[in-house]
Amino acid sequence: HHRGRPIWRDDLAAFVPPQDLPFGMVVAGAANGAMTLAAAIKDAHAAATAIATELGANGATGAVPQASDEDFDISPFWHVAESKKRAWVDLQNDVTTKDVKQSHQEGFRSVEHLKRYTTLGMATDQGKTSNILGLALMAEATGKTIEDTGTTIFRPPYNPVAIGALAGRARGKDFRPYRLTPSHAWAQDNGADFVESGAWLRAQWFKRPGEKGWRDSVDREVSMTRKSVGICDVTTLGKIDIQGRDAAEFLNRIYANPFLKLAVGKVRYGLMLREDGFCYDDGTTARLAENHFVMTTTTANAAVVFRNMEFARQCLWPELDVHLISTTDGWAQFAIAGPNSRALVSKVVDDLDLSNEAFPFMGCAECTVFGGTPARLFRISFSGELAYELAVPARYGDALIRALMQVGEEFDVTPYGIEALSVMRIEKGHAAGSELNGQTTAENIGLGGMVSKKKDSIGSALSRRPEMIREDGLRLVGFRPVDKSVLLNAGAHFLATGDPVDMAHDQGWMTSTAYSPELGHSVGLGFLMGGQDRMGETLRAYDPVRGKDTLVEVCSAHHIDPEGGRQRG
Repeated sequence: HHRGRPIWRDDLAAFVPPQDLPFGMVVAGAANGAMTLAAAIKDAHAAATAIATELGANGATGAVPQASDEDFDISPFWHVAESKKRAWVDLQNDVTTKDVKQSHQEGFRSVEHLKRYTTLGMATDQGKTSNILGLALMAEATGKTIEDTGTTIFRPPYNPVAIGALAGRARGKDFRPYRLTPSHAWAQDNGADFVESGAWLRAQWFKRPGEKGWRDSVDREVSMTRKSVGICDVTTLGKIDIQGRDAAEFLNRIYANPFLKLAVGKVRYGLMLREDGFCYDDGTTARLAENHFVMTTTTANAAVVFRNMEFARQCLWPELDVHLISTTDGWAQFAIAGPNSRALVSKVVDDLDLSNEAFPFMGCAECTVFGGTPARLFRISFSGELAYELAVPARYGDALIRALMQVGEEFDVTPYGIEALSVMRIEKGHAAGSELNGQTTAENIGLGGMVSKKKDSIGSALSRRPEMIREDGLRLVGFRPVDKSVLLNAGAHFLATGDPVDMAHDQGWMTSTAYSPELGHSVGLGFLMGGQDRMGETLRAYDPVRGKDTLVEVCSAHHIDPEGGRQRG
């Protein structure tokens, strides 16, 4: 760091520090050339005395410990000159005596040139094990002394350092910092409790005065949304912008269901499969123009879905004219759900007919809001209610949530977090992470009919293996407790009422549960063998972890509005 160069001593065949050391540095003992024990003690005593004096100590320094002196004599033997075999100088970079001689023959006579020509001393030890030997060989070749030849300067770190020191601030939470939604500051100001969701920190619920626990907050948010209108920040959903002449064909191969004929201005739910035929991810894709699509993915899989789509684009189908870019951070997006959502959205969107005829369920449009801010509007619903998702460039996200809440005051608009979002999706029967866990098929989650038999796509062929489409296989269905006062728990296994508790009689398991404020009791989703044909049947939901054994009734996964009239209204 200080560009200091050591001094060569022939009597030691080694370098020692110079006299003009940097301020605060003191060298003593063998490092200073005192090679015997007696000399090292004497040198260290002198150095300590000098330091004490410099610090203002005026007392006696004490007697110098005595040690028997020994003769120190060293005669360097740099190499076997007569040998014709390879002799290594730098074991880390495989530099030989021949390399050093060749460097001189090629005209590289400076030690810095020697270092770069041969890579001598450029390995992890920075020349600690090789430099003196290399310099001696160079001095011999040039007919100079090692003192005249000189030495190179070590690059830091001279000694090994901890990986943590190199990482600096990128440790702990700083190694993978939370990603914050555009509405985070507003949510903090409005009583939000936050939870990790993938790489994001999201509002879990918004506590209000008088609410004793999280259930009070969540029940209120669900009820208010279903009665009037609620707003949830869904920016964390992965967003992938897809453009190009072959964009539709590309999506048709990525998704298990057809996409070639999706009309401009429409949105379609899409199911992705892995190559082995199991469910991979799901989401919606909107067609904004003939060659322009916008896809959403689940929050947890946003990065891996984009990565795999890029692999497919570059390696599987490089002939397709299609381009992808992740826009997850580029757009702030808010779900506006509830019977009054149309009335609220119509107050903020500029010159767009939101009637059911002009803008039906699964419609989309590019538009402006609040007098000119660019936006995208999608009529999609995860709650089962009449709902929209409004997206604006991320820099407008904070302003948008504040404006929406202000405009929505006349409708008693309420913000809701991801806990209420989860309750409403369970009530409606939508599959999410607990159901799309990497071990389920399209048939399992009730979407087997979506897998097209008229086209090829990733995983479609293997998804039709007999075991994966068997009629009596696991199916996603709903469950309600026979005793409505009992709360259901995810993870419980289903058994016939008269069967013993063992794996041989296991018929499935509960994946998701929630208390439904609208129904007034707990509801659940789960996989049951042949579940589509067992509506109304009573089973045991056995939970050995919690020690619970609950009677449940098999029902439709759509606990609320099974016909879908609300979201299409």
